[in-house]
Amino acid sequence: MKLHFIQKELFFRLLCLTASIWVIDQLCQKHLKSGKYSPWTFPLCLFFSQATLSLLWEAYGTDQIPYILLVLLKHVLFLGTVFLFFQSHAAKKLLTASVITAAVTLIANFCESFLSCLFLFALHTIWHVPAPVLGQAESIQILCICTAVILLVLWQLRIHLNLDVLFYDKNRKWYGILSAPLLGITAVIDIANWSASNGILVRSRADMGIYYDQIFSHSELCVLTALSMFAAGCYLFGMETICTEQQKSSQYHIQIRAFQILEQQYRQSERLRHDMKNHLIALSGLLKRGEWVKIEAYLKRMEQCVNLETGEENTGNSAVDALLYQKRKLAEDSHIRWECDVQVPPTCTIHEFDLCVLFGNLLDNALDACGKLSSERDRLIRIQAGPVKKCFLLEIKNHTDLKDMDKIQFRNKWSADGHGIGLLNVQDVLRKYDGTLHMALQDDFFIVSFLIPMELPPAYDRKTAF
Repeated sequence: MKLHFIQKELFFRLLCLTASIWVIDQLCQKHLKSGKYSPWTFPLCLFFSQATLSLLWEAYGTDQIPYILLVLLKHVLFLGTVFLFFQSHAAKKLLTASVITAAVTLIANFCESFLSCLFLFALHTIWHVPAPVLGQAESIQILCICTAVILLVLWQLRIHLNLDVLFYDKNRKWYGILSAPLLGITAVIDIANWSASNGILVRSRADMGIYYDQIFSHSELCVLTALSMFAAGCYLFGMETICTEQQKSSQYHIQIRAFQILEQQYRQSERLRHDMKNHLIALSGLLKRGEWVKIEAYLKRMEQCVNLETGEENTGNSAVDALLYQKRKLAEDSHIRWECDVQVPPTCTIHEFDLCVLFGNLLDNALDACGKLSSERDRLIRIQAGPVKKCFLLEIKNHTDLKDMDKIQFRNKWSADGHGIGLLNVQDVLRKYDGTLHMALQDDFFIVSFLIPMELPPAYDRKTAF
């Protein structure tokens, strides 16, 4: 009978281990690049290493293998397999492994201690066992419940946790230090779990017996683990928030510099077009004298002075003009029809940089969507913007092959390829000016519009942009 229970417990342990490793593999693949080996290599190696440790523990127990040593080997083997079978940045691999290790350890210990208290209480109170001890049947039940909770938590982490935001700058090698607090919490909980399992974490009075020793120990471990989970969650959330804000700030500075350069080029081209008459006179004189070398040098000089062709943008704001010019050229290169009617009032209270953030990010999305259409005939972007009563209205339409609005998501999370930060900045602009966003599908067009309140002179109050 005893052998039967041992075999049954071993079977359930291996089954739970298999399920846990499958979810861990899914979580690792989301954040890390797979190596040159087969996709099944990592979960198989992880399974055999962890199963071997479990078998050694069942065979020899604490008499020959110290508990702390076994736990340390378990964590080291997991970390080693992650480093061996994935090719991502070392700091990212370390943090990913640390998050998974901390999550599994904290959830497993919390569930185990909580359920142990419940079972011990039930045995002592309901079945009136004077000195209850958890048997193999209770251990199997606790194991299965703990595994189910671990699977649920890890799957939620796979969906919602995004570690890429912490590693947008791979040159910052000190990011590996982010793993230290998580590993420290894991080590403390492992030691506390060993103490609780032996009934020595918190001692009752001498006359209360081993039952109260176990209850107090597991209760203390449950509270300690819950506090550790809260601390780890706050730590990860805080680091993600800080890094996201840093990236947004960095993106702002990059955009500012890009807009400044673009506006400078545009104004330089405007000066050149203004002096075009004088340039033509000079070139005509050189042509009459047949001074071809000087003509060539003169033309090269003109080419160096301006990189823009004659533009058709005249919105009333030079920065917006420069931005629209650049996007129009990109549309023409991708064979996308471009229709633009934009008016920016001279007294507009919206800063020109904020306007460029709105125009730039939305037009980038429209260009990307149109570029994916197979038929060039369907590629069309229509921009309309200007004052409407006491608001500034921006509306961008682009052809789309989507028929369901549910498939269109206005993302607010940063992703591995860098997309999302721009839209986070768009949302910041809207909050800054109390603006509103509207999206819709109409006649094979995806329409996104913003309405931002602003103060306008009476002359503009009576006008509409379109």
